Amino acid sequence: MGRWPGIAAALAFGILSAAAGAESLSRGKDIAEAFLAGETDAVWAEMSPEMKSALGTADALAAVQADMRRDFGSESEVLSERMLRDGPYDVYERTARWTGSATPLQITVALDPDGQVAGLWVRPQPKTADSPYLDYETKTALRLPFDGAWYVYWGGRRVEDNHHAIDAGQRFALDLLVMQHGQSHSGDPAILENYYCWDRPILAPAEGVIVRAVGHLPDQPIGKSDPSNPAGNHVVIDFGNGEYGFLAHLRQGSVTVAEGDQVTTGTEVGRCGNSGNTSEPHLHFHLQTSPSLGHGEGLPAQFLSYLADGEAIENGEPTRGQTVQPIK
Repeated sequence: MGRWPGIAAALAFGILSAAAGAESLSRGKDIAEAFLAGETDAVWAEMSPEMKSALGTADALAAVQADMRRDFGSESEVLSERMLRDGPYDVYERTARWTGSATPLQITVALDPDGQVAGLWVRPQPKTADSPYLDYETKTALRLPFDGAWYVYWGGRRVEDNHHAIDAGQRFALDLLVMQHGQSHSGDPAILENYYCWDRPILAPAEGVIVRAVGHLPDQPIGKSDPSNPAGNHVVIDFGNGEYGFLAHLRQGSVTVAEGDQVTTGTEVGRCGNSGNTSEPHLHFHLQTSPSLGHGEGLPAQFLSYLADGEAIENGEPTRGQTVQPIK
């Protein structure tokens, strides 16, 4: 089945507090299970006006549910459930085996701030992209591209840990933000300045030459994104040895380097922002074989001398759920 009408996909999801996460998980699960059970009138009643307009009628929703049953059978084993935050949306994600499908299916329910269903998808479980670089060892001596402690929201080699892993060019990418007391922001989440990572310095992880520097794009308000410029304001650094580093979603007007500049390790190249195809302020970093986004192959990025959840790492790849910071 294809993607349903609803919210646009973003490059990063945010974090739910434990209490909000439990409540949204329960509601998202109830809606998903009502849909799976064929209680489509009940699901229709919970949909936002935009979703109803996109689908047309409650009968259309029932027809899609019937098609799903015909094509895939029924759930036989739930493999995982989780709750994510995508800008203002709480997103319930459930992966399960089905009697009529060799591939597990993923059902996703997005809830808007009013608790209405703003998105609903059923699709095969995403798979990691093939890569000839699974055993690759980074040639560049990389440091983490920031000071202080940052949280790895997407990172690792499995799709469960890293939604970038389905894309060959961003196969080993990282999304990082700053967390305090289980939240990525204080106060009103609609205010960019309330995010803890907002305007923090972003640093060159190694010496190299700037081959791309974009800094004029606007920062997106929460709930909006710019898919036409997915990286937003960003810097690409040629580290040599066929390794190019991308640092993306920088704050408008903060980029301090230009194409052709030589930078040293730790040089400030910009500030953390919310430009591009993003759901909230964060830093996106990945290493690849080409200086052009969408071309080339992703490379593992192994960083030197950092702490991961307080443990000293001499050389490693940060993974989803870790709090990491450089050792000076």
